[in-house]
Amino acid sequence: MGNNTTKIGLGLAALGRPEYINIRENKSLDKSEKAFKENTFSVLDEAYNLGISYFDTAPSYGKGEAFLQEWNASRNHQNVILGTKWGYTYMANWELGFDGKHEVKEHSLEKLTEQWDVSKQLLPRLKYYQVHSATFESGILENQAVLNQLHHIKRTTNLKIGITASGANQKEIVSAALKIKVENEPLFDSFQVTYNVFEQDAFRILNTVLSQGKSVIVKEALANGRVFPNENFGHYKYSYAVLNELSEKYGVGIDALALRFVMDSLKPTYVLSGASNKKQLKENVKANDFSFSKNELEVLGNQRIAPELYWKERDLLAWN
Repeated sequence: MGNNTTKIGLGLAALGRPEYINIRENKSLDKSEKAFKENTFSVLDEAYNLGISYFDTAPSYGKGEAFLQEWNASRNHQNVILGTKWGYTYMANWELGFDGKHEVKEHSLEKLTEQWDVSKQLLPRLKYYQVHSATFESGILENQAVLNQLHHIKRTTNLKIGITASGANQKEIVSAALKIKVENEPLFDSFQVTYNVFEQDAFRILNTVLSQGKSVIVKEALANGRVFPNENFGHYKYSYAVLNELSEKYGVGIDALALRFVMDSLKPTYVLSGASNKKQLKENVKANDFSFSKNELEVLGNQRIAPELYWKERDLLAWN
């Protein structure tokens, strides 16, 4: 058993909506809302039974937040910790093959007010309230009215206020957010970022965050499925060979290896499983059953690629 300071959490991005960015697909899935809700509840129950206590959602994950709210109210587990976000609106409205933008970003005070009004129903289990995909372009980091309101929510609810970040400049966004104070208090307590075998650019700044006693939540630990051997990604051939060898050695799938890499190299507060069914989830939690040697960790650490290349590649992935 490894150093399990990191807990595996469950992210609901793939559970709450019929289409999501991923290269592993299941075309035969029943994509009705009823089927998705039943599946989400069964995955949430399974996760809880497997010892997972952190659940992470957002209004833009289709029905993800509504499903979690209903599940949480009906189960009433005392020890779950919930996180949600604000700033994106889900636009596809369950339409398969939706042609437009699936989610639209808006970091305005109006959007915060509107979404907080719904999200606060997750209290008292809600512990993390995050800006969804903070960027310099969206103006969130200097919108004083929004920052003041987040500070007010923090003061009145004791929530951890966080940001999530994506893209090649994640570390710059985290660094800027770390400096933000309202009434002389640092505003942000939690940082959710992409970190995985291929994308390790934010490693240093995330270590700083952790050393300050703040939370780090890692998303996309499986690189949207790119960690799985795939002939479309020939440039990862050596990485796939390394992962296959370790998979045989530890008797676990590549998903568990990818999660374990995050747990052993960065030791974040949580690393999110993005499992969309119980089978995937059971495979994911095998990450808890072993840990890498120093040498293995070094070899995996050397599989990183330039962030610009990583994000360019991710931008080309399709919604399915």
